[in-house]
Amino acid sequence: MKNLENFIKNIINFRDARDWKQFHNPKDVALSLVLEAAEVMEHFQWKDKSEIDEYLKNNKQKVGEELADVLYWVLLMSHDLEIDISQALEEKMKINEQKYPVEKAKGNHIKYNSL
Repeated sequence: MKNLENFIKNIINFRDARDWKQFHNPKDVALSLVLEAAEVMEHFQWKDKSEIDEYLKNNKQKVGEELADVLYWVLLMSHDLEIDISQALEEKMKINEQKYPVEKAKGNHIKYNSL
């Protein structure tokens, strides 16, 4: 996870060089995360599968930039809240494995409480 640590370090350096930490309370960072996720969604809104496939041929970089913005806010928030995001992801995947056992969930889109 060295790359992840480098990403976090770069994010913190970027923010601190601009003295923006004063604006980064958990509520506003969470709002920024949701707003950036909505910008990802805008790329796909009102498009069917073939339109999405065509759109991505010329706009994959733009979608990637929006995904990077989402990751920025996730990493910043996890840093500020002192959450080891790598560990949190590992633990969450274990929970998901329990909620969605392969034998019940494979090829199925039903939520875990209905399997």
